[in-house]
Amino acid sequence: MNAKYTCKYRGEVCREDRERQNGHRAVTLWFTGLSGAGKSTIAHAVEKRLFDSGVKVYTFDGDNVRHGLCGDLSFSPEDRKENIRRIGEMTKLFMDAGTICLCAFITPRHEVQRQLREAHADGDFHLIHVDCPVEVCESRDVKGYYKLAREGKIKNYTGISAPYEAPQNPDLRLDSDKETLEACVEQVMTFLKTRIAL
Repeated sequence: MNAKYTCKYRGEVCREDRERQNGHRAVTLWFTGLSGAGKSTIAHAVEKRLFDSGVKVYTFDGDNVRHGLCGDLSFSPEDRKENIRRIGEMTKLFMDAGTICLCAFITPRHEVQRQLREAHADGDFHLIHVDCPVEVCESRDVKGYYKLAREGKIKNYTGISAPYEAPQNPDLRLDSDKETLEACVEQVMTFLKTRIAL
């Protein structure tokens, strides 16, 4: 058995057993990009495609993480970092359960992007940059957060008053301002089939 699949905890069922039963590997695809770039939209569309084909898959985003697991955290730089750390640890548990994890979070700092990759075993973590100009992201902002940030009513807003450090070497880059949603989903599906023989 490959060393990275060795059972870490007590039990007679390991990740490799679950993957064999599922018929596919478990991995984490981490979508990073500005607010409004299309991270969650793409992740949920990929999730539907995978689910419909019988794949064990789950999407994590701010809507289903911030209210529970990370409900005690603020939006300070320290708490944002802790938010991402917790999600990264949770994806490892879901992968142990044989699930493909799709994570849609801004994740604006190189340091945190690097820490996420280092926290996962080789081949388990893939960083996807959903690239989109801030002007286009603003035009998609139905909640008005960018406007509030420009007015100074929201502090440390990524892309406006806080920096976004685009990944230097993402595993995949999607130009969501130029490509359709369907085209972005196809690129992710092709990536998955190539990398994990889905």
